[in-house]
Amino acid sequence: MKVLHVIPSLAPSYGGPRQTVLEFCQYSQNQRWQSEICATDADGSGHLNIELDRPVSYEGVISRFFRYQASSSLHYSRPLKRWLDENVARYDVVHINGIFCHATYAAATACMRRGVPYVVSPHGMLEPWSLRQRRVRKRVAWHWFYRPVMEQAAAVVYSTEQERELTERTLDLSRGVILPAGVSTSLLHVRRGETFCARVGIPRNVPFLIALSRLHPKKGVHLLLKAFRDLKTNGRLADWHLVIAGDGDQRYVRQLRHIVLGTPAEPFVHWPGWLNGDEKFQALADASLFAITSFQENFGRVVIEAMACRTPVLVSPQVGLAPTIAAARAGWVVSLTDVGLRRGLAVATGDLTELGVRGQAAQDLVRNRFVWPRIVEDTIALYDHVSTVKRPRETAVATVISHAKLDD
Repeated sequence: MKVLHVIPSLAPSYGGPRQTVLEFCQYSQNQRWQSEICATDADGSGHLNIELDRPVSYEGVISRFFRYQASSSLHYSRPLKRWLDENVARYDVVHINGIFCHATYAAATACMRRGVPYVVSPHGMLEPWSLRQRRVRKRVAWHWFYRPVMEQAAAVVYSTEQERELTERTLDLSRGVILPAGVSTSLLHVRRGETFCARVGIPRNVPFLIALSRLHPKKGVHLLLKAFRDLKTNGRLADWHLVIAGDGDQRYVRQLRHIVLGTPAEPFVHWPGWLNGDEKFQALADASLFAITSFQENFGRVVIEAMACRTPVLVSPQVGLAPTIAAARAGWVVSLTDVGLRRGLAVATGDLTELGVRGQAAQDLVRNRFVWPRIVEDTIALYDHVSTVKRPRETAVATVISHAKLDD
């Protein structure tokens, strides 16, 4: 079986979806099908330094890149559309990643024309919070282009049950299946060390809390900083330190730093910048607690990476994994209010023994549900199923055309 994964960009700045697609393809190389990736060369408003219009090995996966020609949000690419039209019939299944981008529409319409089944992973882009951002533009795009794309999909793949419920209830969709991202089993064996603490200036044997993400208002890092500052100012948290690992718009980063500037908390807050690879995993393993206080997070790969390293997590209810974390007692779910966050942070940091217990529960949860061998096996079953259900291409294309006519 041949499977094509379509994604707007594979640049590191594209975050979790990019990493999920690449790791899935890497971990499924020995299975009984061939996985390839098709993407634009977009890297923010610039371009990746990569060969175009031919297969190349990108992080060990056969990939094809096409020049993105316009719009850093839509990633419009006529060469990508042309290639999909001419080649999509060579694949048994197409897995489309993302919504509100040219690659999604180009891939879906090519599949409809050729009668190739496809599945779509929205990656949280159809949750209510996301739909409220640039609301008018997204409403028009959804009505004219992306609703028929979703309705003709053989399946819609969600990362969590919470994402599925929010999306299907809001948009009256169906055919949703849950396939979370996974992590390497090697993360289960990362051990605590001293190298990261030495780098950022945290004393040995001192507990620290880490927040690791893109520094963006959506992530709620400002609320976490305020809660930490207030507790420190009131003589709480003892010798706890806070690590804010990530990067973002420099104006926003300065606003974040200003929250603790000149307060008793300032010496206890560290800003190491963006962490990657082994350094990131070592930081997660060394931390006593991981926090993500996002206003919207359909999954949160770094959450399962932290839990795999036996670090308990503190999350907001808006994180898609929150119900699973609460049920497994793998951490704490706290409300995104000043009072709720202060109270939750005080409770989570108040008992080192309980931190250890919940850290072990977190690792057990990942071992049982979120490692790549299990995720790959479940995805194989989905692809096997949808590949046997080929719709007549005339019916699929006619559905899109009639949708447009009815709304004229």
